[in-house]
Amino acid sequence: MAINKNHEFEELDGVKCGIVEKNATAERVAFLKNILDYNQYKVVVVASPPPKAVPAKPAVAASEETPETIAEPAIETFTIGVTDVTFNPTNAIFGRLLKAPKGHVVTLAYWQQKENTPHDEVPYFDKK
Repeated sequence: MAINKNHEFEELDGVKCGIVEKNATAERVAFLKNILDYNQYKVVVVASPPPKAVPAKPAVAASEETPETIAEPAIETFTIGVTDVTFNPTNAIFGRLLKAPKGHVVTLAYWQQKENTPHDEVPYFDKK
């Protein structure tokens, strides 16, 4: 059981893992796996369980015409974990512990894929 929402762990494929992210797309899995492998974490990826069924809509009178709704196919999502149960993504990013494959520090914007390239910025407290 997690101490708080930022430090989750559970068993993935029979291995106790620290959770990095849940409900990630295949592209996101590839991106994070690349970073975590570079930082020498053993990554475990499993398919996330399908979302719970949406409650049925109330019955509509036959005289009312409504367009039929087409069910959208469920997007396949994954849960990403690392075998180090002490791993906490928030601490790793803000503690500047993760490096990108080119050797730069992983920033929050890069982790969230808002920037294409990581850059080493001097923290505000080190600026002279």
